[in-house]
Amino acid sequence: MIISIKNGARTFEIDDRPIDISIPLRFNGEQPNAYGVEKASAHACESGDLVGDTRRGGSCNFEQYKLIPHCNGTHTECVGHITNERISVRDCLRDVFIPAVLISVTPVNEGDNDLMISKGLIEKGLREIENPKSQIPNPKSGSGFALVIRTLPNDDSKLTRVYLDDIPPYFTTEAMEYIVELGIRHLLVDMPSIDRIYDEGKLANHRIFWNVEPGSFELNENTRVNNTITELIYVPNKVTDGNYLLNLQIAPFDSDAAPSRPILFKFHT
Repeated sequence: MIISIKNGARTFEIDDRPIDISIPLRFNGEQPNAYGVEKASAHACESGDLVGDTRRGGSCNFEQYKLIPHCNGTHTECVGHITNERISVRDCLRDVFIPAVLISVTPVNEGDNDLMISKGLIEKGLREIENPKSQIPNPKSGSGFALVIRTLPNDDSKLTRVYLDDIPPYFTTEAMEYIVELGIRHLLVDMPSIDRIYDEGKLANHRIFWNVEPGSFELNENTRVNNTITELIYVPNKVTDGNYLLNLQIAPFDSDAAPSRPILFKFHT
């Protein structure tokens, strides 16, 4: 079935088959992990004679879940991640259906053994897509739009990868400035962070993306409060680079980050 969706002044025809690019969070099972934090876990609740596990005689299952959204799986975060003011991603994410461009990049070694995503790689990825700029409105238009980046090589080990000893790829400063220049409001990546995972707490790329001064924990009049970053996604190889419509779903947590389920819809041609 083909669905027509009007987004602002534009009408999109999309295939109704959703492409889920989130990583399922398997409590007490294999799962991705950043910074070596405690794994996400679940256990049956007990209260008096009530047992929240049908396998142990309970009338139904009800469990307590413990997780760290930033480290245990696919999550979407807002500027509250780096500010003293407690800002909720639920308040910042205003866009529902978002024009999106998916590109694949192969990070390169920049001479310090770290793998980097440069401005040139992003430019190359966009050039290889037919009319990608048609899906990237002018930054001054005020409409939401997204860039989804898949790093190569790509395989399902990303579903359970532990990011502790090996430093994952991250963006150069120039690349992040270019992303801002393009007017990207929502950035989705398959790494645990857009910054070097151990960067002495500077989070320079986060600050560039949200327009927060280096070293500052305060908003300013130009801070992009409605921008979001989604990390630890997984885009299967069968999903081709190109133009999509994104539905960025988040758990309604009143917090700076929440588990999320980004869904891509292919344009009908």
